[in-house]
Amino acid sequence: MDTRRTRLTPLVLAAGVLALLAAVTVSTLLGAAELGWTRVAREIVAQVTGGVSPLSEREAAIVWQVRLPRVLLAGLVGAALAVSGAAFQGVFRNPLADPYLLGAAAGAGMAATIVVVAAPAAADWVIGPLPLAAFAGALGGVGLTWLLGRSAGGGTAVLLLSGVAVAAFLTAIQTFAQQLNTDTIKQVYTWMLGGLNTSGWHEVLLTLPYIAVAAVVLCLSARLLDVLAVGDDEAASLGVRPGRVRLYVLLAASLATAAAVAVSGLIGFVGIVVPHVVRLLAGASYRVVVPLSLLGGAVFLIVADQLARTVVAPAELPIGVITAFTGAPFFVLVLRTNRDRVR
Repeated sequence: MDTRRTRLTPLVLAAGVLALLAAVTVSTLLGAAELGWTRVAREIVAQVTGGVSPLSEREAAIVWQVRLPRVLLAGLVGAALAVSGAAFQGVFRNPLADPYLLGAAAGAGMAATIVVVAAPAAADWVIGPLPLAAFAGALGGVGLTWLLGRSAGGGTAVLLLSGVAVAAFLTAIQTFAQQLNTDTIKQVYTWMLGGLNTSGWHEVLLTLPYIAVAAVVLCLSARLLDVLAVGDDEAASLGVRPGRVRLYVLLAASLATAAAVAVSGLIGFVGIVVPHVVRLLAGASYRVVVPLSLLGGAVFLIVADQLARTVVAPAELPIGVITAFTGAPFFVLVLRTNRDRVR
């Protein structure tokens, strides 16, 4: 048996960590502001060793208060979406499942639209209401889907259909609110295309606890996802309670998705592309897919954000556009190679 398909080897894990460190380093050294990567590197060394900084106070602020927090936030959001996508694919045994499947995107979009419409001066607030509303809306959408699915008898198929119904209902509310306030449409769609325009470390500290807790739960549940893959009856015979496992995994994945959406808007395809690349490179066991999706998602979105903020600098592309350019063709490839499993 090929052991790389059933467990995560130290060598593979080390490669993933090194790739993440490389992505963070390169994205911190390079940016839209022309500071010179060698000068930024010397600034980092100076901060670590107590030496003399080669940057002005303003340039140092760009590195430490703008660029580095944004890189770390991209890593957190990418990790959250990718690991949630892997978890959803394991729960539903469907390679096309993504983190927004149960209404998180629709709930977040509706809540964000209501905030934009009802609180146009939100930028003047001490604590921005938009991230909090998106977080609550994403969890609310998943909660409505879960309640509707349970009332209809439960089961994964019923839960998926409930997600479609809830998403359609919440999207209708969002569209209605936009039509009543057409001057806010541009702001809403800018948020929906995704972005990582941070105001510093606040967004990183806001999302880190939720994503960290969810990531720990999902990594600890990876072995149980492998058991679920053989079928509910077989899993039950091994002492696993499929319904309870699905509940815990979906709660953790939804929490991570909600935290990501709250600070980044709706960034598509990360939860589909990254888990499948991991499967192609390292194996199909969720004990491999879940932790490597966590690392791979962080690398993927850091690179995507680097492109978004430098390709047309000083302007900036929505990061959702970058991920769609990569993800849409990959989605077609996944659909063609897994057509027997998604019928």
